[in-house]
Amino acid sequence: MSSPETGSSTTTAATAASQTSPDDTTPGRARLARSALLAVVFVCAACGLVYELALVSLGSYLIGNTATQASIVLAVMVFAMGVGSLAAKPLQPHSITAFAVIELALALIGGLSVMALYAAFAYLSLYTQAMILVAFVLGVLIGAEIPLLMVLLQRIRRQEAGSAVADIFAVDYIGALVGGLCFPFLLLPIFGQLRGALVVGLVNAAAGCFLVFVVFAKSISRTRLAVLGTAALAVVAVLVVALVYSTRFEVTARQALYRDPIIAAQRTAYQDIVITERGTAEGRDTRLYLNGDLQFSSIDEHRYHESLVHPAMAGPHGRVLILGGGDGLALREVLTYPDARQVTLVELDPEMISLARHNDRLVRLNRGSMNDPRAQVVADDAFTWLRHSDRAYDVIIIDMPDPDESATAKLYSTEFYGLAKRHLADGGRMVVQAGSPYFAPKSFWCIRATLADAGLAVTPYHVDVPAFGDWGFHLAGAHPVPLRLQPATTLRFLSPAELAAAAVFPLDRPPLELPPSTLMDPRILRYAQGEWTTY
Repeated sequence: MSSPETGSSTTTAATAASQTSPDDTTPGRARLARSALLAVVFVCAACGLVYELALVSLGSYLIGNTATQASIVLAVMVFAMGVGSLAAKPLQPHSITAFAVIELALALIGGLSVMALYAAFAYLSLYTQAMILVAFVLGVLIGAEIPLLMVLLQRIRRQEAGSAVADIFAVDYIGALVGGLCFPFLLLPIFGQLRGALVVGLVNAAAGCFLVFVVFAKSISRTRLAVLGTAALAVVAVLVVALVYSTRFEVTARQALYRDPIIAAQRTAYQDIVITERGTAEGRDTRLYLNGDLQFSSIDEHRYHESLVHPAMAGPHGRVLILGGGDGLALREVLTYPDARQVTLVELDPEMISLARHNDRLVRLNRGSMNDPRAQVVADDAFTWLRHSDRAYDVIIIDMPDPDESATAKLYSTEFYGLAKRHLADGGRMVVQAGSPYFAPKSFWCIRATLADAGLAVTPYHVDVPAFGDWGFHLAGAHPVPLRLQPATTLRFLSPAELAAAAVFPLDRPPLELPPSTLMDPRILRYAQGEWTTY
């Protein structure tokens, strides 16, 4: 009777188990084959988890809203894994061939997943639909692996079902642990998301090919071996070509997301930094984007930064703390005051600090503020830094990115503002950039409620910044702080009359009474996900 892997359709699964075995069935070779199979289980589990994490990470970069992205990806993939396990049942009599096909498909689709989703986002605006489809297909393929590997493990050496399940799942979970740790600490720093997925696809293909073409090679007919070998070479070739052209693809796809030519781009451990520039009737327009969100336009950024900094500087300002503002533009405004003797800037991303210090365009815009001897620049998380610092400041300027994901939402919480308040000197002032009271009113007024919940008296105000539209701020202190400028202050945009008008809100945009946002109940995140991403 022929082995099921050689094409017979009448062989039973039980007979297949006795006839389809590793090339050498001596006890020593059987132990070696079993070890090799478990090693493949380890590698496949690591690769599978990396694919999941890559989808979650990519979604958080491109869309924000990390919790929702993670929930969708994991839910879809876990469900699909169940579907894949059931779909693998009729494939068990042909387990070697089926496993080879599944691993090659998984290596190809998983390796190209990040590239394909980036293309869907950049060119088609179909990211969410494409992500669900890719997550489902990957989940089905991953789910089909374990049943087939279980069959192959039993063909090497029969053992109790419980013991076999324990062995294979123990190795699977350990592999998942290693894959989960390698993704943020090895793959992302060395290869980045796009190339990291391609490298993992190649590793996945190599592991599957090793098991099929080395351990079980003699159990497959020459015809099937030739077909599978050709398919394996094709998959590897596609992944290698994609790896070679990945940089060119990334540059082209990234440019499709921005209307202006990209002059600098860097993916860091924290964010995607992009600088664009184009000529306009008003001069060169240099723009900074973080994770696709506009941070400033050089044509009108002075409106934003003057409005952010100077009302808070009206009073004692010898000691100033800036949280965020890694581009150095808020720091530039602070340093226009000669009596600002001690200025500390805390920015999370060291690469943003480096760009602000060395990129010619940023240095020209911030007037070299990041290299000023009066400024102490610290690369640290603002929340953590505040918890471990005991300094007091006359002015605290909070210039954080939009609170549309968990990492930034905590910086708009009662707990964070409470920490900041502890660092205010007597009579000190704090100012917070708060988004648009026109486009994102719930976010804007939620920030006021959160500051008030931290025990601060709050004065809201807003100005027109053409690149953003109507943009708002909150000036706060232990006691009510008047909205004014330091005497004899002359600025490009902000004036006492402009500031007086900034405190007036139109009747059709009245203040909203909203609950505060806390670490345990991040309301600002829910508001931001519905508002900040829609305008």
